[in-house]
Amino acid sequence: MSKNLKPVATQDYDAVIAVAQKYVDGLRLGSAEGVAQAFHPDAVMYGFTNGALLGGPIGNLFDFVKKNGRAPDIATRLDVLAITPTTAVVRVDMEKDAIGADYNDFLTLIKIDGGWKVIAKVYHQFEG
Repeated sequence: MSKNLKPVATQDYDAVIAVAQKYVDGLRLGSAEGVAQAFHPDAVMYGFTNGALLGGPIGNLFDFVKKNGRAPDIATRLDVLAITPTTAVVRVDMEKDAIGADYNDFLTLIKIDGGWKVIAKVYHQFEG
């Protein structure tokens, strides 16, 4: 007998987007602490910024935010690309960050103890 069950509740989609929104809101305010609320403490990130590979612990992102400050003109679109009961991938289409750059971020999230956290960020910076 085939089971036709919905594996992921709509509230999980909303919760995943809310975590990605914390990240974006932290960037807008130039708040490393705000950005950190979206990430697991052991999260990693990898991507190219101005042609140089930036990778390793998520603290690199927090340092970037501290150094470059607010992004008042940031514009984003958040899309859940994939989701399971315990994992998700969100694409952040971003324009005009703190250094005026445009990006696509791919955030990988995991659900731990009933809450979602980003465990990895991979990004592409577009040439302006």
